[in-house]
Amino acid sequence: PFLVCSTVEGILAQRLVRKVCMQCREDYTPAREIVDDLDLTSDMVRGKRFYRGAGCEICNNTGYKGRVGLFELMVMSPELRDAVMANCQTDELREMARKGGMVSLRDAGIKACFDGTTTPDEVVRETVLEA
Repeated sequence: PFLVCSTVEGILAQRLVRKVCMQCREDYTPAREIVDDLDLTSDMVRGKRFYRGAGCEICNNTGYKGRVGLFELMVMSPELRDAVMANCQTDELREMARKGGMVSLRDAGIKACFDGTTTPDEVVRETVLEA
């Protein structure tokens, strides 16, 4: 724990998700199971638009063209350093980091869905649900 606390400044995680093809993208309503997998409530998705690719010549009928990164950066704050030294559990460290402003991979993915960059299916497939 001492070596981790004295050397680590931050920890970065990344996942690549496929981008919705802009040439053939269309509005759609994701399946309720996918929305549930993302832990989104009806209020959270109300008024939001979701997109998917219909498939075209540009994207080889996949509905996706290119990739975009989802990032999670945990900066080692004094509180996190103290928690590491005290041998806190991973869940406790993650919760402390989130309270300190860390955006999880899943949250970054949800934002990308709301921006129309990717689909909820991609986010569920590429991110792990944290407890």
